[in-house]
Amino acid sequence: MTTIPIIPFSEGEAVLDWIGLTDALAAGHLLPKAEIADTFLYRDPDTLLNRAAWIDGLGLAVKSATIFPGNTAQGLSSVNGGVTLYCDKTGTLEAIVDFHLVTKWKTAGDSLLAARRLARADSRTILIVGAGTQARALHSAYSALFPHAQFTVWNRTAQNAEQLARDIPDIAIAEDLETAVRAADIVTAATMTTTPLIRGAWLQPGQHIDLIGAYRPDMREVDDDALQRARVFVDSLDTTVDHIGELKIPIVAGAFSADQIVADYYAPGPFKRQSDDEITLFKNGGGAHLDLMTSRFILERWQAQAA
Repeated sequence: MTTIPIIPFSEGEAVLDWIGLTDALAAGHLLPKAEIADTFLYRDPDTLLNRAAWIDGLGLAVKSATIFPGNTAQGLSSVNGGVTLYCDKTGTLEAIVDFHLVTKWKTAGDSLLAARRLARADSRTILIVGAGTQARALHSAYSALFPHAQFTVWNRTAQNAEQLARDIPDIAIAEDLETAVRAADIVTAATMTTTPLIRGAWLQPGQHIDLIGAYRPDMREVDDDALQRARVFVDSLDTTVDHIGELKIPIVAGAFSADQIVADYYAPGPFKRQSDDEITLFKNGGGAHLDLMTSRFILERWQAQAA
């Protein structure tokens, strides 16, 4: 009987690297376009979310997430789950991968691939907006691509920014968001805001803006002016335009058009910076196809390490 590997967080993370993951994500988008589907089950206030993806030539994955808000009162994580990975040829189960491992590496890796293509190679100042769990992953990912960069964090709640700075000593704390945005070569935002925090009037020539936080139809991190001033890119047109407020709200209001989006990852040719002075903006939507690509990368690294 074949033993199905179960890949936990710490053991899986030990065999991964950010640049390798972005190479895997780029290669995954050269395959046939993914078929994806999400399903939800509810028992107020709890939720089960299943995100499925199938890429011909890469396999199938189902990422299950349980969201139990009451867990925090018991000292438990409110979000848990796992990813089941299946063989493309036979449909047999190949691995079970820790949910948090896949989410961390998929989310930050998604943004890092965009930065490899859109951010200026000489970028040296990186602002992280938001000081939650994802901020730590973004610092790790961007450090791999820009090892000499200086990092700054801004957070609405100062105590959280201070804790991040204690955890990662090379991060400075910004007191004023506008000043910090104006001074940064790269701005990467991972917040839970529904009201835009970053203003287009603050953006400077040559900047790259990376937006991660907004994932619901009512959420936005930048205003209309920012979209209008930048060349806009997304990871997938299918999972962002009609689903995420960052784009959906201004499109409905007539302040922005889906036709203004330059490209997603399935069009690698135009997905690039054209000049040192242009402002590039990337919306990270994080669809299930990226979970599949990331899980496959994790399994391959796991198997190589075990060989």
